[in-house]
Amino acid sequence: MKPREVIGEAPVPDGPALRLVSHDGDFMIMLGRDELMSSRMSGSEKALGTMACQRLPSPAAAHVLIGGYGMGFTLRAVLAELGPKARVVVAELVPGIIDWARGPMHELAQGCLDDPRVEIAIGDVAERIAGARASFDAILLDVDNGPDAMTREANSDLYTPGGLRSARAALRPGGILAVWSAAADNAFTRRLRSAGFSVEEVRLPARENGKGPKHTLWFATPA
Repeated sequence: MKPREVIGEAPVPDGPALRLVSHDGDFMIMLGRDELMSSRMSGSEKALGTMACQRLPSPAAAHVLIGGYGMGFTLRAVLAELGPKARVVVAELVPGIIDWARGPMHELAQGCLDDPRVEIAIGDVAERIAGARASFDAILLDVDNGPDAMTREANSDLYTPGGLRSARAALRPGGILAVWSAAADNAFTRRLRSAGFSVEEVRLPARENGKGPKHTLWFATPA
């Protein structure tokens, strides 16, 4: 068996560092011994982008905010669904993740960071949401491990009643809030409804071949 190779570390503001690891042609982003994401399991991240855009009334020229670049699977899925007049802002808290995307994972990125529709914003997506009013047709959150944050305690604020109210205010009429999670969370579903959203919850495998652990997606529209 080939050994894992640690390619680099990336500091996280107010949190422990992340490590990029390669193994037998695949990449993994690790927090300690926990695997936060892997190039082997991209199905649910792609589905987040594809399914959110398919639910938009006018995807051709949509303005989309993505919280967390990850390995770029959601961004590439979004770009495949949107038209040439669309705009996509990717808010990424950890600059090192973007450095990895342009460096050792550049083949995986497939040029998505250089798409003219894309703006990379280094910083907390929560701040971007809080400063927006009726600005986005879709907000896609793949931050940390979902509502049960692992990497950074402050990430949980996105999923609180106050964070959800801010997201609702940042959406345009007909907009959608889409959220990825590694696990189901009935309490979060209730918080979405209490914040004034109609909620569709989807459970699907992590891998595109239908295998792997089940992940959860929420598609929430202002009621």
